[in-house]
Amino acid sequence: MAPLLRPRYSLPKEKFSAYFGPLKSQSYNDTTSGPRGGGGSHHSLSTIAWNPLGTLIATGAVDKTLRVWNPEKPNVRFSTELKGHAAPIEKVAFNPVKDAELCSVSSDGALKIWDVRTKACVSEVKVSGHATSLAWAPDGSSLLVGSKNGDLFHILPSQSSIVSTHHQPVGTNQMAFCWSGDKVFLPTSEGRIRILSYPDFEPVLHVNHAVPDGESTEFTLKGHTASCLTAELSPTGKYLATGGADSIIALFDTKDWLCQRTVTRMVGPVKSISFTFDGSYVVGGCEEGGSLEVTHTETGEPVHTFKTAGACEAVVWAPTRYCLAYSDLGVLRIIGVDTDRK
Repeated sequence: MAPLLRPRYSLPKEKFSAYFGPLKSQSYNDTTSGPRGGGGSHHSLSTIAWNPLGTLIATGAVDKTLRVWNPEKPNVRFSTELKGHAAPIEKVAFNPVKDAELCSVSSDGALKIWDVRTKACVSEVKVSGHATSLAWAPDGSSLLVGSKNGDLFHILPSQSSIVSTHHQPVGTNQMAFCWSGDKVFLPTSEGRIRILSYPDFEPVLHVNHAVPDGESTEFTLKGHTASCLTAELSPTGKYLATGGADSIIALFDTKDWLCQRTVTRMVGPVKSISFTFDGSYVVGGCEEGGSLEVTHTETGEPVHTFKTAGACEAVVWAPTRYCLAYSDLGVLRIIGVDTDRK
């Protein structure tokens, strides 16, 4: 099987469609799970994650199936199933500095750390409530788990322990770290994005110098008219992208924290966002629709539309190449893998 397609340079926006237009997506059907295999309604994928080198991709499903795939070998017999979760899997994420260490969290609050080489669960922590979000700190030493009731759990996997719990005043969704690891961006049910210091979870403050006493208030980003569901920092650190239930992706410049542009072509609530490895392009995953719209980050121009069979809630670009993985009607598909040549 041929390797993943990988341009040696960033694609100009004028050539993006020419590059991707001829490519076909590859499906990865889990024929071992669900009543009807890979297309079964009980095996709908809820989360997807690449490892740091882009050589493995993990998927979690509502039927509790956790699987790690070799993107160059789409047959399920070349994949690895990790068994142990007793509830639907909400999020998966590889350690950003360890290529074979995977974290998964299920709706019953069970967080597991896996060595995907041995299939062993090497650490486990139970958080209270319905866990819905997960993010590693950039140095891979700790992670955050968020629950539906607004609790944030600061976890040290090496010690299988919860360091601290922080209840938020409003509901929070899928968070993102800044690349230095000293701040966390928290999307809220109010449509705003809170910025907290890490690991002490203090809100970033704005000082109003127009007031004699210099009154300080919490600094938040405002970009949505409905709940903000997800946040993603670009690989360059220049933009923070947020997706909302208002079907909008907002792009904030991290230098002045102004919303530079919005993507309004989404057709439903934006559940996931991903940038290409060079930060040049962004795509969002929606609860509705039949396509994935790719946008040029710097200009906001639409550059390509990937037609899909249905809604694609989970989307993620590979970390080192132009290769897009997404859940199409609950089935993993990847575009950017050449399976025609031997």
